[in-house]
Amino acid sequence: MDSTKQNVGKIVITALFAALACVATMIIKVPTVGTNGYVNIGDTIVLLSAWMIGGAYGALAAGIGSALSDFISGYGSYVPGTFVIKFLMALVAYLVFVAIKKANTKDSKGMNVVAYIVSGVVAEVIMVLGYFLYESTLLGYGLGAVPSIGSNSIQGVTCLVLGFIAIFALEEAKVTKLVKKFV
Repeated sequence: MDSTKQNVGKIVITALFAALACVATMIIKVPTVGTNGYVNIGDTIVLLSAWMIGGAYGALAAGIGSALSDFISGYGSYVPGTFVIKFLMALVAYLVFVAIKKANTKDSKGMNVVAYIVSGVVAEVIMVLGYFLYESTLLGYGLGAVPSIGSNSIQGVTCLVLGFIAIFALEEAKVTKLVKKFV
């Protein structure tokens, strides 16, 4: 594929995953007690963006799509924090995933599972701590942000499980290889 088509492919896949992140965040919202927020499944797409697209493009898809969801849903004060947190989640998950794969001399399915688990857990820890820090400091909630740790942890675990199911199904269906052709 020539460089122009490759660049267009990267942009299209990034936009597609941003749209998926936005929709996944908005489609199922479970309001949380003691917070102004809700639990959603958007992090599933954040993780898939890291694992399938990777690098800056995967991080941009995660950040833009998730922040757009906050904007559309009326959570304007969360837009900058969400963009940074989701961008970092995807970028760090990608870097951890690649580091684990490079450290292993064999390209085994078992090592993929380890790489997905470790990178996914790291990403969700970034989300939980990121929102706590954002809410407690920049939004001025102080210790009032503590309840969000529990609801964000539930969201993180839920999205980890959904992300694992999705990535293995997409790998089995050869969709991940198709996406990699464009990025």
